[in-house]
Amino acid sequence: MLRSPSRCVRGWIAAVLLTPLLANCGTATEPASADGAPGPRTEVTVEPIEATTRLTDTGGVEVSLGKRPERIVCLFALCDDILTELGVVPTATNSALLAHPGFLGAKKAKAVDVIPGGFIAPEVEAILAHKPDLVIGLGDTHGKLAPALEDATTFWPMQPESWQDSVGYLRDVAALTGRTAEGERAERAFRVKLAAAEKSPSDRTALVIYGSDENFGVATPETDVTASLFPKLADYPWKSRGVEGSYSLEEILAADVDVLFVETMSFGGTDGTLSEKLAENPLWGKIPAVREGDVHEVDSEVWAKGRGTRSLGIVLDEATAALR
Repeated sequence: MLRSPSRCVRGWIAAVLLTPLLANCGTATEPASADGAPGPRTEVTVEPIEATTRLTDTGGVEVSLGKRPERIVCLFALCDDILTELGVVPTATNSALLAHPGFLGAKKAKAVDVIPGGFIAPEVEAILAHKPDLVIGLGDTHGKLAPALEDATTFWPMQPESWQDSVGYLRDVAALTGRTAEGERAERAFRVKLAAAEKSPSDRTALVIYGSDENFGVATPETDVTASLFPKLADYPWKSRGVEGSYSLEEILAADVDVLFVETMSFGGTDGTLSEKLAENPLWGKIPAVREGDVHEVDSEVWAKGRGTRSLGIVLDEATAALR
């Protein structure tokens, strides 16, 4: 079965195999329209960003700092994405996104310390050893660390649920770091790229799936930042069915999917791509995209974990090229 898990499962699967352990999270605050319409045209005008040390972020969280943060520790990839857009290198990170050539690249990324403990349980002692001014994490995963960090640094829980949220967080970080011109420039570049892509959407049916083997899911616009772009780019009929909902392979076959994007989530000694694993199912080969060789294994660090304007810009480039 192709599961459509909640947004919190989406965060966890970036580090481990999909499990049914997280069954109590809600859905996005800006769900896609019921008829699958792409929504209003993307506005390319960017409002000025004002520098500040105190704000209420795009998710409603109050952030207050004594000064502009210089030493920032990232516990999830959106933080790395935003800092890269602003021309800032994190003091330490908990993701592999920086090694992507569209970011720092493998050589320069090696100079950034990695927090041990993995995505789910980064070590508090290691975080504090870097004497951070600010620690940014994924709210529903790293929020439990807040009590252990509160006396030594500021912990900022983010919870991106759409591309609009990602833009909002970019603006928030730009304001707090004083990188206002860089933030405006990055937002404008992304909006221009998205507006250009939505002017000529494909009439082909697309699908983004993610996972490792039998545990994989459909990325839906209501629960996935990357998927929130797709109604603007193609026919994308996939809607969240809630925590317990799922899509069967038969339903996907019936939808006549023309282009498939596959995010392989590897963990430990897992070998091979998700596409290779699914090829063992006889129904897989009957999907038009598979039959016609239009299956695209994409970089999960960017497509599944990045979530920021730089990652989403790469997604737009790769998706629009494949959908032509």
